[in-house]
Formats: sequence, C-alpha cells, structure tokens
Amino acid sequence: MIFGRGRFEAAVTEFETAVGRRDADAAERTFEALRRAFGKAGDAARRAAAPRLAALLPDVPPGPRAVVAVMVGACVERGADPMACAPAVLAAARDAFEAAEEFARRWTAEGRGEPPEHDGDALTEADAEHFGYGAVLAWQSLPRFEAAGVAMLNSPAVRRGVPGRPELIAAVRRVAEAVEDRFRFKCLEYALAVLDDEPVVAIDRATGTGFALRVSGIGDNFQLDTLLADALIGGGHLPGEAPSADAVARCRDRAGTVPTTGSFNLVGADGEWIWHEGNPSDIPVVDGDRLVVLDPPPYLRRWDAGRFFPGMTGDLVLERVLTSEESAALLAQVAEPVR
Repeated sequence: MIFGRGRFEAAVTEFETAVGRRDADAAERTFEALRRAFGKAGDAARRAAAPRLAALLPDVPPGPRAVVAVMVGACVERGADPMACAPAVLAAARDAFEAAEEFARRWTAEGRGEPPEHDGDALTEADAEHFGYGAVLAWQSLPRFEAAGVAMLNSPAVRRGVPGRPELIAAVRRVAEAVEDRFRFKCLEYALAVLDDEPVVAIDRATGTGFALRVSGIGDNFQLDTLLADALIGGGHLPGEAPSADAVARCRDRAGTVPTTGSFNLVGADGEWIWHEGNPSDIPVVDGDRLVVLDPPPYLRRWDAGRFFPGMTGDLVLERVLTSEESAALLAQVAEPVR
C-alpha cells in the first residue's frame, strides 16, 4: 500500500522518530512523506495521529511547524479530540505571533512600507539574514497558525478549558497593531474572544424592558442581532418583525447563510455604538454583567445570516424578563447614544 491508512501511520511514526532524534535531514525527508500520505489518510487514522503530531510541535523545526499544526487542525475537524491537541497548537501559535511581532515592528521602523505578504515572495535571503530566519519563518507561518487555532477554538471545551487565551489574543493584537491593520488576523482574534455561557443583560430603550440572557459560541454581532431578535421579538417580548426560522437556524448550527434584515442598533451603557462588525466581547461590563442597550436600527441593514465560524455552534438563551424595578435601575445608568 503506497498511500492510505497503513502508509499514513508509518509516515507519522517515521516523522515522530526523526523529530525525537533531532535529525534535521531525516525530519525533512519524513515530513515530505507525511504530507504526501496525509491527504489519503482515513478519518480513524487521522483521529489517532492528531495527538501524536500535536505533541511533536515544540520540537518540529520552524519551517514545517505551522504545516503540522494545520494537519492537526484538519484532524480535529474530522473528529480528533481537540482537548488533546489544542494546548500544543495554541502554544505554538503564541510563539509564532510573538516572534513575528519583532519582525513586523522592525520592518515598519526601518521604513520598509507595508509588511510583505506571508507567502514570502517579497522576502530575500538578505532579509532573512537581517531580520533573523526564525522571525521571518514566524511571519510566514501566521496564516497557517490562524487556521489551526480556529480549528481548535471551534470546540467549547477548548475555549473554556485550555489556558493561555489572554496571552495569545494579546500577541495577535500586537502584531495587528505593528502592521497597522486592525483586522489582519480577525478570525483568530474573534475566535479567542468568543464568549461561552456568558450572562448578558439587554435593555430595550423604547419600552424600558430588560432581559437576562446567556450567550455561547457567537462569533460576531450580526449573528448576535439575529439571535436576540428571535428570542425577544420572536418570543413576543418586543414589537417588530422576527427573523425567519431558517435565519435563526443558520446562526445556531445549520450550514450556510440566508438573507435577513437587522432588528437592532446595539449600544453600550456609555452611549457608544457597538458595531455589528465586532463581536459580543465588545459589550461593556456594568456591575458585573455585560449590558447592551437595544435601539431601533438607524437605517435598513440587510446581511446574510449565518455563523461567523461555520464550525462553531452558536446559542442565545433568554433566562428571564427583568422586573420593572430592575429595568428602571439599569436604564438610569444608560447614557444617550453618541451619534
């Protein structure tokens, strides 16, 4: 058998042995064999191999390290245990972003203009020597680590249970700041910021009615708007037109997207708009809970309803309607919207 289950398992073992012996030539050779075999491997073989490949990441040379991380991510998407793989993948991603930050800052400080694309086509051997091979390889690896990181973070168990999220999100944001591109690594940043089992209080300014909610797995505020409208308008608590059942399902766990119309303008207690392009972690905390004010949309907003992260299940639960006294006390803390 040239490819397939047996060949992939053998390739994993050979790569594992080469990395363990720190044999660079053998590691390069067996890595190429691993890549060739990976595409033909069955799901069972991938599930078995994923934790082994993840455990190798600290010792894999910088060049192939991100590719191995992507392989692990693909294995997790096909059923491998994310909790067995995520600590090593996210730690490797953090190391890469921290190393790449130095490259990005130096590139900018030296007046080189926009940082090069991550494919490395614009980088020369002289650049690698000047900035350091490790920093350049880290810069080139970032899109792959972003993809591998998101694959891990699709799992709520990983989001809740794997340490190091604050350090990784800080490193991602520092690189984005260094390249002056706030959304350069938006997918990984948003995945790291996803809230799970998080209490959110929403108060409708027009009616003065407040709601205690709990959100999980919501990737952006377009998705949040649709699920809020389903719970509050669809549930008969607020006037308006509720989103379709199909739009709601697409924002929870159904694949694909469907056109919908927005129901709310989201505003913080400080009066600042909470942009739909952002995510629920942008909602400020007031007295221990995130508090969002619901206003009518200032203009007609239409978009394709769905999950920002197709591999992540979204959820929003209305726990209770606040008493009029509770709602009034919260509304008293709310500023007029900043326009």
